[in-house]
Amino acid sequence: CRVLCKSTLNHLQYLCRQERVECPQLGVTRKNLNDFEVEYLCDYKKKGKAKQRKLLQQWEAHLNATREHKGRILVSNEVDLDGPPKDFTYINNYKVGDGIILTEVAIGCECKDCLHDPLSGCCPGASLNKFAYNDKGQVKIKAGLPIYECNSRCNCGPECPNRVVQKGIQYDMCIFKTENGRGWGVRTMEKIKKNSFVMEYVGEIITSEEAERRGHIYDKQGATYLFDLDYIEDVYTVDAAHYGNISHFVNHSCNPNLQVYNVFINNLDERLPRIAFFATRTIKAGEELTFDYKMQIDPVDAESTRMDSNFSLAGMTGSPKKRLRVECKCGVESCRKYLF
Repeated sequence: CRVLCKSTLNHLQYLCRQERVECPQLGVTRKNLNDFEVEYLCDYKKKGKAKQRKLLQQWEAHLNATREHKGRILVSNEVDLDGPPKDFTYINNYKVGDGIILTEVAIGCECKDCLHDPLSGCCPGASLNKFAYNDKGQVKIKAGLPIYECNSRCNCGPECPNRVVQKGIQYDMCIFKTENGRGWGVRTMEKIKKNSFVMEYVGEIITSEEAERRGHIYDKQGATYLFDLDYIEDVYTVDAAHYGNISHFVNHSCNPNLQVYNVFINNLDERLPRIAFFATRTIKAGEELTFDYKMQIDPVDAESTRMDSNFSLAGMTGSPKKRLRVECKCGVESCRKYLF
């Protein structure tokens, strides 16, 4: 005879496993007798998620307490249980490595209106270059040409239209975990207009020799945060692996929405430009920010020399054929299939 059982199949299976009883009719066999993973896994995930959420909230608070720019930083991970990255320190400006000296600019402009009435061409003109911005602070010169902003010795005030990059990040951004195995990424929480400044690439300034040594280590790991400062001469490199700002988390794309410019402000040493990202098009709120790790810019004229980001080749002097090929997961139609 048969009677209606008030226990569920899962509960009966649980009771059998608890009493160490095999029951083929219930699907409990010697092979799966110890399978309690569903119940324990759910409990583990709940506890793990709560712990992760707390750690990410603490990291978010720390980032916002450390930043010196207007734009807030949010943190989100809805993909896995990973917490904040280890061995990473948020900085706002270049961290100068051993043996490197940043020489402060000795003079500044005397303009009262740098945009409409620039004396002697203002700071850009003094360096025989063009004024980089329009009245809305959007870059108007071609990629490859340098940007010379007003500096700490200039007579113009903080609202001068030739002070853009030095004001820092103006948009709220979110560091988030990607769903397709690209690690952490960055999305903007606000609309960014075309040609607007977005962020600087900040890290530790090291010599090319030190970059080569670190490059071999990073290459074996299949990732790099080395950015050659090769505007005029390949002498220095920025390493954002352990010291950096939000740009540390920006991913590669073969069709990026950020463009690289070399910027000079308080230091006019052409071997040590500041690396700034500007929007190549209007970027919608919630859209991920990306730049091309192998961005190549042909010389615009004799003054621009070469300005290749060569992010993926920074610090590497050997043949690319000897390097570990890393698959590109940007997902765009024009994808080159490999980062390097």
